[in-house]
Amino acid sequence: MSAKLRLGVNIDHVATIRNARGGQHPDPVRAAVLAAKAGADGITAHLREDRRHISDSDIKRLRAEIDLPLNFEMAATDEMLAIAMAAKPHAACIVPEKREERTTEGGLDAAGGHNHLHKYVSELGAADIRVSLFIEASKTQLDAAKHLGAPVVEIHTGAYCDAVGDARYRELERIRDAVRYGASIGLEVHAGHGLSFDTVSPVAKMTEIAELNIGHFLIGEAVFIGLENSIVEMRRLMDEARSAHGDA
Repeated sequence: MSAKLRLGVNIDHVATIRNARGGQHPDPVRAAVLAAKAGADGITAHLREDRRHISDSDIKRLRAEIDLPLNFEMAATDEMLAIAMAAKPHAACIVPEKREERTTEGGLDAAGGHNHLHKYVSELGAADIRVSLFIEASKTQLDAAKHLGAPVVEIHTGAYCDAVGDARYRELERIRDAVRYGASIGLEVHAGHGLSFDTVSPVAKMTEIAELNIGHFLIGEAVFIGLENSIVEMRRLMDEARSAHGDA
């Protein structure tokens, strides 16, 4: 049997629903508690510059009330660095961020932004926060992440999930090549963005991947089947895919 594939559950869009109307409901921290019960291995939360979903108080409560590791998604800004240094999450994943985007539209340019990113990778690492870079499935970006000293990368799977037919197969092969290369140069490889019940298994079969981070689909599916059931089913599909590959 292959090593267990970790599942990080992103709770951002529970906060999106809350913020659409104001008030305290639904509570993303309650969602994190349910995620832990359903089999999540960690909780992911993206504190955006415009605070469109997760808030500063959410981060404080997650650190105080949740036993699972917290993966703090952040832009490479001094404001977010200060918040991360104060909160001391288990991990910080540096992501690209634009105010006008609906969601993260692609990977970070670790190669082109090397000089800017170096400060954030160094300071987070020195604070014993596991640093991850959210990047495209590209050898150039993987080499840049390694050169920056980030121990972890998260491969952007959005293009694969959005593609159909032969295009989806090509995107999957691109991810597979990147995952293998990243592992070969000593990076811990994660993946995420857009993964669903229909798309997760081929990615979960890649034994070099240590963790998947999934959020929007799980929260959306919870409208129909409940959050715990949504996470339990995703956990089952991941475990089944990894087990089948290990037994092959």
